[in-house]
Amino acid sequence: MRCHAADRTVNPMVKAREQSDHVTLWTPSSDRITATNLYRFQRWVADRHGLDLPGDPARDYAAVHAWSVADPGDFWSEAWAFCGVAGERAGPSVVPAQELSDWRFLRDAKLNVAANLLGESSDDLAIRFVCEDAEPVDVTRGELHVMVGRIQRLLIDAGVSPGDRVAAWLPNRPDAYAVMLAAAGLGAVFASTSPDFGSGGVLDRFGQIEPVVLFACRGYTYNAKFHDRRDALGEIINGLKGLRATFIVEPGWLDDFPPSDPVFELMPFDHPWYVLFSSGTTGRPKCIVHRSGGLLLKHLVEHKLHCDVRPGDRVFYFTTTGWMMWNWLASALASDASLILYDGAPTYPDVGRLWDLAAETATTLFGTSAKFIDTCAAADIRTIDSHDLSALRTITSTGSPLSPESFGWVYRSVKTDVHLASISGGTDLCGCLVLGAPTLPVRAGVIQVPALGLDIDVADADGSSVLDEREGELVCRNAFVSMPLCFWDDPGDARYRAAYFDRFVGAWHHGDFVSRISAGGFVISGRSDATLNPGGVRIGTAEIYRRVDTMVEISESVVIGQSHKGDTRVVLFVKLAAGHRLTQALRSRIRSRIRAEVSPRHVPAVIGEVDDIPRTRSGKITELAVRDILDGRPINNAEALANPEALDQYRNHPDLL
Repeated sequence: MRCHAADRTVNPMVKAREQSDHVTLWTPSSDRITATNLYRFQRWVADRHGLDLPGDPARDYAAVHAWSVADPGDFWSEAWAFCGVAGERAGPSVVPAQELSDWRFLRDAKLNVAANLLGESSDDLAIRFVCEDAEPVDVTRGELHVMVGRIQRLLIDAGVSPGDRVAAWLPNRPDAYAVMLAAAGLGAVFASTSPDFGSGGVLDRFGQIEPVVLFACRGYTYNAKFHDRRDALGEIINGLKGLRATFIVEPGWLDDFPPSDPVFELMPFDHPWYVLFSSGTTGRPKCIVHRSGGLLLKHLVEHKLHCDVRPGDRVFYFTTTGWMMWNWLASALASDASLILYDGAPTYPDVGRLWDLAAETATTLFGTSAKFIDTCAAADIRTIDSHDLSALRTITSTGSPLSPESFGWVYRSVKTDVHLASISGGTDLCGCLVLGAPTLPVRAGVIQVPALGLDIDVADADGSSVLDEREGELVCRNAFVSMPLCFWDDPGDARYRAAYFDRFVGAWHHGDFVSRISAGGFVISGRSDATLNPGGVRIGTAEIYRRVDTMVEISESVVIGQSHKGDTRVVLFVKLAAGHRLTQALRSRIRSRIRAEVSPRHVPAVIGEVDDIPRTRSGKITELAVRDILDGRPINNAEALANPEALDQYRNHPDLL
């Protein structure tokens, strides 16, 4: 099965610009709306709490959202009940505090997250695993139970107890999920990175939390090439203090252990589940500790209500074990869905590989990055002509803002009746602040709604609400269940509070530059810490990317603000598509387009050519690293990048001299 491609002489995304921004691309039918979990939940809370729902999808969502932030304790308690969390719910639903970071939800409840994800042992499909170098593998719920029980025997024999850290340096394969579930079942704290991380990057992360057990691989396959990681593994083992045992995960590694029923220890609602790591591109990675009950509840709300995941669904996200979307994907097991895993290059043997996977596995939710969608659009593949995607109800995109043109490409070239949800949040909350709603229309370039339970706002520099469509800082003005429990090794929570709560009084500051759309929804312009500021006017980077990266001649680009003669100048670096050169004529067309379609202030003062764009290991363009190089600052943690060698070409770039 292969995707059809159109004539490449015309960029396909140019067609979408003939339409206005934020044009409605899809509206769910009334039958589809009433079949969603969100619709059922809205009626559930209306009946139980006397809410008056107007009967219009947008106003119904607004009413339930307003209730969820006005009465957050009731909301998260109802989410527990509606989503069927297994555990003991006791005590007050919420304990308010003066500081948002000190609020506690369901403080006295107890549960085990592994029990909620694993469910009952059965022949139902838990995981379908596909990779480049082997036949697909199916793992049933019963088989996953056995894997978890066997791994727990290894952990118990190693003396692992609640609160101990268990680390995995593994590819995105079923064993990684089994290790996580085994650790969580015992109350241990789990952390993971992918094996493409070098030993320095792994030690920067795992070295801070000092795991007692490490699960690792000898290597992995990517783009049809095997990468031997034994030397790096030796360096990691030697560099981890307090390590009691290391287990090499490979085919048949558990065969010598007899079957054993898994153990599920009841833990407090706020017992730590994961340690996740910030990208670390501006310094040592932050070790973000996430609580069990809060993160499970947040993921259940996002999966069941915002993404309409149902029992028997098949949920796919292209991710590695080093990105928060791996943790997000794992939680889909708690919705009685099956996980679709892929390990390897997303474009091997060609750019249509993941769409092939979606068709072959009858995927219902296809999760990816905006970059991947842009790549498919640039190749102008048309799965709508070549693939059976009848099972596919939802596509989610994250990692960077999804442009209106890319929204249009999905509805022209993938499927006309799919719910396309651009979602945005981060490792900090291991979830979303703004995301989709399956009962509402999809408009090009717009993230549909604020997350249930989160009081999302747009703030100006003084912290006041921006009441029109002007851009400002993305903030959350209330406490929510998946706020981190703490940072690791952070006495008095000083760094934790500084990261999220010091910028604006009484609000979580997320670091995104965003605007609210009058018709409803949000548009994110990029990270506010990467915002351009020429002449003192704040400019988001997304508008520039949208105009540049949709040009036939440009493969991708990175734009930053460079300190220059007491001001800031806009500098654009472009990676050219095959067969093109950065001529003065092309530079002029880039500048003319940005001036005409955005504003004169967005026009780059310098446009230079590069061979590669530096990215984090989760695929995000690292504008800050490029900016630091241009401003003469050191890059403290190049190991956080997937391609640190790309930074060399930005030093003393000839166009800046």
